[in-house]
Amino acid sequence: MKTILCFGDSNTWGFIPESILESHPRRHPPEVRWTGVLARELGAGFRVIEEGQNGRTTVHDDPFAVSRNAKPVLPAILESHKPLDLVILMLGTNDLKQILNVSPGEIAMGVKVLAQMILSGDAGIAAKPPKLLLMCPPVILDNSHLPDIKAKFPHAAELSRDLPRCYAALASALGCSYLNTQTLIEPSVVDGIHLDAAAHEKLGLAVAQKVKSLL
Repeated sequence: MKTILCFGDSNTWGFIPESILESHPRRHPPEVRWTGVLARELGAGFRVIEEGQNGRTTVHDDPFAVSRNAKPVLPAILESHKPLDLVILMLGTNDLKQILNVSPGEIAMGVKVLAQMILSGDAGIAAKPPKLLLMCPPVILDNSHLPDIKAKFPHAAELSRDLPRCYAALASALGCSYLNTQTLIEPSVVDGIHLDAAAHEKLGLAVAQKVKSLL
């Protein structure tokens, strides 16, 4: 049995785009989320652990959202789920919030901090580091039809398109595997951030193919 930890934000949690207009977020059913598709495609010899949180950042504290910083919680999550064969890391979208005011390059530096925790730790088999698959998050689309969201992410549509360059360079420097989701999927036009069911299916299939080549 091989164990895979998927560590991410609302697009790993399975946020339904239409619920952005509702009183509380709703999530896609487990089998619809890309992590569920991944588990389905990999089959009985694999255990897929879904660890997504709405609003999760790489290394930043959001003053308007409690406990969203991945840096202080990642070591405990790795410890609780070890031994892990593979960690899939997809974060960075929430770092594009205006209040955090960081560049794509600085977002990649935040990802680097998390990646080094994974690659230098003992959460893998026989207390060695697990393998790492770094995934660049999807592009953010224009969401000017949602003024409140646009105010939080005023430049994200442009900045998010520069993330693949930064993430690819980081993966190369770390010597880890890499997948650019922006070549595969786009978020729903409903909110320009979150994935619909079709995008989850497509992403899950692509990740499964990548994982099979790694494990």
